[in-house]
Amino acid sequence: MTSAFKDQVLAGKTAFVAGASSGINLGIAQHFARAGAKIALISRSHEKITAAARTISDEGFEAIGMAADVRDFNSVDTAMKQAHDRFGNFDIVISGAAGNFVAPALGMSSNGFKTVVDIDLIGTFNVLRASFQYLTRPGASLISITAPQAVNPSLFQAHVCAAKAGINMLTKCLAMEWGPAGVRVNAISPGPIADTEGMVRLAPTPEMEKAIKSRIALRDYGTKTDIGDTALFLSTDNAKYITGTIVDCDGGSKLGDAGADALGDFKPA
Repeated sequence: MTSAFKDQVLAGKTAFVAGASSGINLGIAQHFARAGAKIALISRSHEKITAAARTISDEGFEAIGMAADVRDFNSVDTAMKQAHDRFGNFDIVISGAAGNFVAPALGMSSNGFKTVVDIDLIGTFNVLRASFQYLTRPGASLISITAPQAVNPSLFQAHVCAAKAGINMLTKCLAMEWGPAGVRVNAISPGPIADTEGMVRLAPTPEMEKAIKSRIALRDYGTKTDIGDTALFLSTDNAKYITGTIVDCDGGSKLGDAGADALGDFKPA
């Protein structure tokens, strides 16, 4: 497939990525590094984030990994200062740390509910709020990773639905408040993405994977590159007039169950 982006489109830029030890967020970081950006990563585990940063530096790109807990504002701020001292102002900030488990509300403790809200919503606020003093202004692009549960009520996901809905509204509020400083704030809502821990847990067998794909309008999982390209677009000047937007990159999965064969026997040529 061809790319719409020129080579090294992020050359000279710095990206700070939270929750980047694996999965979608690490995929975004790797994508940005290949586009020319210097990368700073955080997650709670020193061992995991060091290994994640190594996947980027081993390709010959600049990256540092730091242990920080997004639930702790001071921890995030300390990591950001360290990254700023090395790389300078942040042009891009990705906030993607998340927690999840499946449980009915009556089977969930208050602490379990709070933990997800603390990681997803409070963590997003901490990352975005702490980053402001280190941003390139005007011109910075802030992107949070949300989820379809923000707008689609889901059984056994009350904690996640509440946290992600909060992220969506926080995105819009900060876009209004920080727009005058030239800071854009958007979010990406991924659908089912292949080769991620979440999908392995949700569909551990080929049969379960097939069942999920059969209900998605585009009949397939997305890839980390799909999310990386969406984040890359939002971080370039092509998106300079886009702020306060939740971008669905989900194959149409947020639309609902598309399992019925609406075409019937008609197959387009």
